[in-house]
Amino acid sequence: MPEPTVLLDGLLFPEGPRWHDHRLWFSDMHAHEVVAVDMDGNRETIVEIANDPSGLGWLPNGDLLIVSMKDRKLLRFNGDSLEEHASLGRLTPHLCNDMVVDSQGRAYVGNFGFDLHAGDTPTPTSIILATPEGQIRVVAEDVAFPNGTVITPNGSTLIVGESMGRRLTAFNIEADGSLTNRRVWAELGVPPDGIALDAENCIWVAVPTQPGAFLRVAEGGEIKQRIDLEDRGGFACMLGGPNGTTLFMLEATSSNPTDIAGPGNGRIRIVEVDVPRAGLP
Repeated sequence: MPEPTVLLDGLLFPEGPRWHDHRLWFSDMHAHEVVAVDMDGNRETIVEIANDPSGLGWLPNGDLLIVSMKDRKLLRFNGDSLEEHASLGRLTPHLCNDMVVDSQGRAYVGNFGFDLHAGDTPTPTSIILATPEGQIRVVAEDVAFPNGTVITPNGSTLIVGESMGRRLTAFNIEADGSLTNRRVWAELGVPPDGIALDAENCIWVAVPTQPGAFLRVAEGGEIKQRIDLEDRGGFACMLGGPNGTTLFMLEATSSNPTDIAGPGNGRIRIVEVDVPRAGLP
């Protein structure tokens, strides 16, 4: 594998990467903005989100959905105006986080389940489904910090990283969006953060330990490849680029806003891999 190179530096805390319309879109969470960057490193601020943006996805009509963490809302941006798509607060008392949006526009949203930065005891929580019309319901319970999430190419399976459970967990997706047949996809032994699925049904996993790593994991837990980091954690990843074989690695020194002195805490590096992206996001 070639040596990774820096695509974009000077970030506070990059999260939620998505390859869309020939650019990488991501949330610079603690800078309160959604950003898009092309393969030459040219960046554009798409929209500012006061309460910390996280997961991103798109409705079938092209509107961008954005998880607003602190006020526990799902926002919708049509390119001009920002509106509330769904309020998630009645179903979770803690920060909302990453999500995946399926081909029908149904958003599966995770949440912390406890006050992570205050050092509280981890508490299992839920995955919330928001319909394209903004209706919400719980579709999975007793999940240990649901984080990065992918959907297989046929739309039949959702796989989520349980950060505090140190595993990847799979569900069947039913016709109405419900999640059934829960099973362990891979035991990891390390906490997964963001994840990305490839065409050989392997998953790239960002590991946010200090130092962290990016692991390519097969179903069952075999590690096929790994990229170790020296002085940062791996917090999210995405496959994209012209051929779908560019691995975007979102790295940061810390995720805790009280520890972040300013721009430079986070960066995005890229490296070419052999197997292209698959599924969603």
